[in-house]
Amino acid sequence: DFIFLGFSSLAELQKLLLVVFLLLYLVTLSMNTTIMIIIWVDRSLHTPMYFFLCILSFCETCYTFVIVPKMLVDLIAERKTISFLGCAVQMYFFLFLGCSHSFLLAVMGYDRCVAICHPLHYNSSMTWRVCAQLVVASALSGLLIAQVVTPLVFCLPFQASRKLSHFFCDISPVLRVAFTHTNLSEAIIFTLGISVLTIPLMLILISYLFIVLAILQIPSARGRHKAFSTCSAHLIVVVVHYGCASFIYLRPSSSYSSDQDALISVTYTILTPLLNPMIYSLRNKDVKVALQKAIRK
Repeated sequence: DFIFLGFSSLAELQKLLLVVFLLLYLVTLSMNTTIMIIIWVDRSLHTPMYFFLCILSFCETCYTFVIVPKMLVDLIAERKTISFLGCAVQMYFFLFLGCSHSFLLAVMGYDRCVAICHPLHYNSSMTWRVCAQLVVASALSGLLIAQVVTPLVFCLPFQASRKLSHFFCDISPVLRVAFTHTNLSEAIIFTLGISVLTIPLMLILISYLFIVLAILQIPSARGRHKAFSTCSAHLIVVVVHYGCASFIYLRPSSSYSSDQDALISVTYTILTPLLNPMIYSLRNKDVKVALQKAIRK
């Protein structure tokens, strides 16, 4: 078994953390589920933008389910362990869903780019077939990365103690309890960072470059504000997601800190999935109107 040491330095606060994390998790599940139901039920939201938002909420619901329930149990368990196979399965689905999430954000950026830069051709460009293909491509990208990285990590010989300075089976903590990992760990983390963070982020930046150029050509200030407001929620989510993930995966291994990494990991495993539906529901007029209609019914 692997032994988690993620919150061992906060032993006196673990019951409080359990209550706080459980409440955040329940709110996250309820808000993401609400968004999925509203988009599914309300025909006015049957557009590519909200289709991608529905897929994003589904992805984040599954993503938190892979990590948070086990973390909550470990906060009150005397022995915080996970089996070798369980650790491999958790890492596999964490990588699959996390990487798919990153590529899906790039797809949502492309959708906003087409909507703002080529509004007259939007319906013909973003057909349901194209939207489905983009979602499948995002999922296959995440699946490929998880399929390659997970076996590379778990084919290594591990130390007898197997104590992970984390609260779930992330790449860096697992590799640090392997006997021979230095070159491989650097290669895996660097490849993961390049493929999952840098490439989608560059695609998002390119999309927003075209968006900014298109917005600057709009003559009225009101028109520019309306155009930018349609993608501001996505931009906030991108900044939070890539900011936290880049800090973890795109930095030298010499700056590794278990306590700091655990804190940042809480941000993108619990707070970010909670933040996304709040941003999209509170800042989006269409979602608020659809939610009000559903409540009246």
